[in-house]
Amino acid sequence: MHEIDSGDALQEALDAGTPLNQLRLQGIDLAQFEEALYGRTDLEGMVILDGSIPPTLDSHLRRHGAIIFPKNPHAPVSIYRARLYHPAELYTGLSHGYASTPDALAYEWASDTALGKDTYISMLQAIHDDAMSDNLGDILEGQRVVGVMGGHSLARDTGGYRLTAELGHRLVEAGHLVLTGGGPGAMEAANLGAFTRSPEILADALDRLAAVPSFQPSIDDWAQLAFDVRRDVANGQDRDETPHSIGMPTWFYGHEPPNIFCHAIAKYFSNAERENGLVTRSNAGIVVLPGAAGTVQEIFQACTPLFYHDEDRPGHGLPRLVLVGVQHWTEVLPAWPLVRALAAGRPMEDHVHIVDDLGAAMEHFPAR
Repeated sequence: MHEIDSGDALQEALDAGTPLNQLRLQGIDLAQFEEALYGRTDLEGMVILDGSIPPTLDSHLRRHGAIIFPKNPHAPVSIYRARLYHPAELYTGLSHGYASTPDALAYEWASDTALGKDTYISMLQAIHDDAMSDNLGDILEGQRVVGVMGGHSLARDTGGYRLTAELGHRLVEAGHLVLTGGGPGAMEAANLGAFTRSPEILADALDRLAAVPSFQPSIDDWAQLAFDVRRDVANGQDRDETPHSIGMPTWFYGHEPPNIFCHAIAKYFSNAERENGLVTRSNAGIVVLPGAAGTVQEIFQACTPLFYHDEDRPGHGLPRLVLVGVQHWTEVLPAWPLVRALAAGRPMEDHVHIVDDLGAAMEHFPAR
């Protein structure tokens, strides 16, 4: 099967004689291809998502077995995405209150119990999430990715938030791309650090953000300040379109709004698919900051492929798993003893670590 999302790619497929029943078209204006497609009947199984189709061509395609998805399935966000989200897309209409934004409306749509029993809605959400994964793969290809995991409750005016931002900054300076869960707290801090190009700019941004420490009780104030800071940071440094950090939030956690400092956002309806992506795409390793249930889940999702790693398979090196906060992970939420017990006597033993400061964490992620 060939997934095609541009007119040029479709023309190449037509010129190459690719069977049309092997094509998956997304977001293409088919008016310019009307004559070429009228002459074809090998259409059974061809799938068209979104795009524009002249009425007579639409009838021809359907008559010969093409599958055409509704252009507007009445979802609060675009289902047939050809790219990841920019933070501004999810916060459109923020001036009228967060509740009116596509992000908030998508959460309502995803959590509607009646719609949750609708197979068609489930299919649309799965298509959306598949598009997220495809687009994410394109951006991350060839990148050395470090996942940064941590709790959403870490306030902007704390030392922990500042240190996490410094970690994100240092990882990018070392040549890594930062991947987070895309939410507030530690996730926002890491994305902020990755977004800023100098320690001085980062320090100023941190000072300003401390005026609204948390997204609770007001997401509006928390997000608006972040947009103001992002704009000023972007204007105060050289324009750089290179993606330095990506956020992967989920509408499963409706109480966690996405943060504004990601280069792009891959937001999922399925938390399971999102969690798996966070772990598997962090090919250089994962830094785990203090957190609660969601962060503990991510620790052991990361442990599973490490535990079952087959060292005889070439080209499958083990990434690092670095827990930050000895007291937190040995006493408050004692995940480390179990991680260490799992690793004992296995190849993963040399790839799991616990440290007490970010400098020690960075030793496991040297410059490229």
